[in-house]
Amino acid sequence: MSLLIHPIAPVFDVHSRVLILGSFPSAKSREMGFYYGHPQNRFWKVLALLYDAPVPQTVEERRAFLLHHGIALWDVIARCEITGSSDASIKNAEVNDLREILEHAPIRAVFVNGRKAEALYRRHIAPKLQAEAVCLPSTSPANAAWSLERLADAWRIVRLRAETI
Repeated sequence: MSLLIHPIAPVFDVHSRVLILGSFPSAKSREMGFYYGHPQNRFWKVLALLYDAPVPQTVEERRAFLLHHGIALWDVIARCEITGSSDASIKNAEVNDLREILEHAPIRAVFVNGRKAEALYRRHIAPKLQAEAVCLPSTSPANAAWSLERLADAWRIVRLRAETI
């Protein structure tokens, strides 16, 4: 197990109103150079359902989708030791400095995708920022107990918070 540095830049602009944080990019995401690249991860399908839109396929479509809907996207972890894509294997995690986003975007709500991201956020980021994050059920294929429809129901809060003034 070697130390890996997060290879993907955050996605946000001056119109981003919600921030979604994962834990660390999967091996497939690291390979493709963008978030939620594993075809069995349901992240993009869930967002498409929330906005009644086609599932974005390319990196450019995914980035445009996020920005169009006021969603910023990054991960809690800046570097860590990890085996493959397993959150359970993460060791020696160092977290990202979210000020890079929060100082440039009017973020109204922070969401974390799954329990590992939540645990690291609560331990390392929330005390500094004094900003709580809402934990959403993981879109990972490892979270097979949650159907796509059930995930979309739980994730509807993202759209509600992004659209609320």
